[in-house]
Amino acid sequence: MKLSRFLTERAEDILVQWEAFAKTLEPAAASMTSVALRDHAQQMIRAIALDIESLQSSAEQITKSHGEGPAKYPQSAASLHGRLREVSGFSLVQLTAEFRALRASVLRLWLPNIGEFTEEVHEELVRFNEAVDQALAESAVTFSEHNNQTRERFLAILGHDLRTPLAAISMTGHLLVRSTSSEGNAATGKRLLRSAATMSTMVNDLLEYSRTQLGGTMPIAPAPANMENIIKAALQDAASAYPDCVFDFHSHGDLSGVFDDVRMQQVVLNLLANAAQYRAKETNVMLGVAGELDDVVIAVTNFGPAIPAESLKTIFSAMVQLPVDGEQPGRPRTSLGLGLFVARETALAHGGSIHVSSSDVEGTTFTVRIPRAVAPSKMAGQPC
Repeated sequence: MKLSRFLTERAEDILVQWEAFAKTLEPAAASMTSVALRDHAQQMIRAIALDIESLQSSAEQITKSHGEGPAKYPQSAASLHGRLREVSGFSLVQLTAEFRALRASVLRLWLPNIGEFTEEVHEELVRFNEAVDQALAESAVTFSEHNNQTRERFLAILGHDLRTPLAAISMTGHLLVRSTSSEGNAATGKRLLRSAATMSTMVNDLLEYSRTQLGGTMPIAPAPANMENIIKAALQDAASAYPDCVFDFHSHGDLSGVFDDVRMQQVVLNLLANAAQYRAKETNVMLGVAGELDDVVIAVTNFGPAIPAESLKTIFSAMVQLPVDGEQPGRPRTSLGLGLFVARETALAHGGSIHVSSSDVEGTTFTVRIPRAVAPSKMAGQPC
């Protein structure tokens, strides 16, 4: 029996096995009905049967098997299946497993029905695998696109919902600090401001990390700015968050350029926070910025135990936190370990770089080098 005819006549047998396998893909499938489990499987099987019978050149077959066929059917059964599986909570691995199981089920049911393995049978197998690969590609692309859109919406909502109460907390803190009724109110206000600043940094780092995980370079919106103004704003935030730390600042040279001031302020704040957290007691944090011919260079130094050589290799990776000893008073237990990762991604997005050196004698210095002019390809970036 020809494979295309088999797919049509034995579709129900194939669907029974499809449903049985889909039901094992928990937790998403645990409460799904038979109709939901089968989803667009019947339409996909029919499309595969038609594809096997259609005339195609060798080049078209190869292109299709690579998942690069023409996007003739943006609303194909496979595409719709991918979107609905994403909505239902399936993972991409589970979606892929469905097509692997479909391939195995069809071959297991069909091969006993062929008398001899002829050239025609071989050709049908090739066409079948190409069609399944194309369906998988369509389904996976739609799944991923919808998944990314969902995460972007989540990030937008998260950013709004977290920043709104943070703004209210900060406003309350400022009012209490300015209050003349009692010193206790002013002290409470300062604690509120420090906590709000810490939370704001964590929220910003988490959002930036999530955006980079969606793919590509961190988006930036560069505009004419002065790095000294950016750094002074970051210093003010750092001083509020770490009132027991002294920040020594010096600058020289022309500090004007084209930067994303919001993101660069976050970079400097992250580096200052990191230095304040890892410094030895009774030591200051040094912050310097210099204008060179083509770049603006920022250096943040703290004095304390040197960073081990093996840790320097991964220090800019996400979720990496160095151990804190008793001489380093400022590291919050709730730190996400994202500050240096965000700093690196922002520097790279500007076409710049970030490096670290560390020794017991000279301390630990993070050096950020940012070009005055952003490359044209970077200018198109827009903040999320």
